[in-house]
Amino acid sequence: MSKERLEREVVAMRVAKELNNGDVVNLGIGIPTLVSTFVPDDRQVVYHSESGVLGCGPLADEGEEDIDLINAGGQFLKMVPGMAFFSTSDAFAMVRGGHVDVTVLGAHQVSEVGDLANWMLPERGVGNIGGAMDLAAGVKRIIVAMTHTDQNDSPKIVKECSFPPTGRRCVSLIVTDVAVIEVTSGGLVLKEMAPGWTPEEVQALTEPELKLAPDLKEIEL
Repeated sequence: MSKERLEREVVAMRVAKELNNGDVVNLGIGIPTLVSTFVPDDRQVVYHSESGVLGCGPLADEGEEDIDLINAGGQFLKMVPGMAFFSTSDAFAMVRGGHVDVTVLGAHQVSEVGDLANWMLPERGVGNIGGAMDLAAGVKRIIVAMTHTDQNDSPKIVKECSFPPTGRRCVSLIVTDVAVIEVTSGGLVLKEMAPGWTPEEVQALTEPELKLAPDLKEIEL
């Protein structure tokens, strides 16, 4: 019997804990788009989108969608006071200029040194070079939110990326449906685990060797 893994929403909820008051945050496609839903109302986070929006709200409620107001994943955003609209080129200039504090991205693979691969699935020939390249190079902190393994139950946290890289040594933290893992100069550190999981079980699904944090604990939301 396989162990129960965290739902996508719970992964997003855990990532939301990492965002600090005043951060300028870019959310990628997939699980990352859910993160804004779980940031407390008393914490001010300024969201940035490559589509040309700054200061946008969380996902729009049903019936309040605006076809001209979307995030990177094509989901509708809620309008909030202070929103700014501009060209995509200006949005990318903000990224390249180092003005975005955190980006949360999905991934196909993350290596033990923090290399990121998230734009191409070679076996399917599917992928697009896009904003993730700029985010990987220009943002101060990169958090990956993803499932721990792929559809074939193969590790997505690997010793070395076999997929085309998006960025080298750029990932700081990995949050999956099984664990929270920090990328450090001394290797990958297992900090938190899903309820009911053991370090040995997490390691069995992870290709590189994991170091155990002194305060290793169950995932806290």
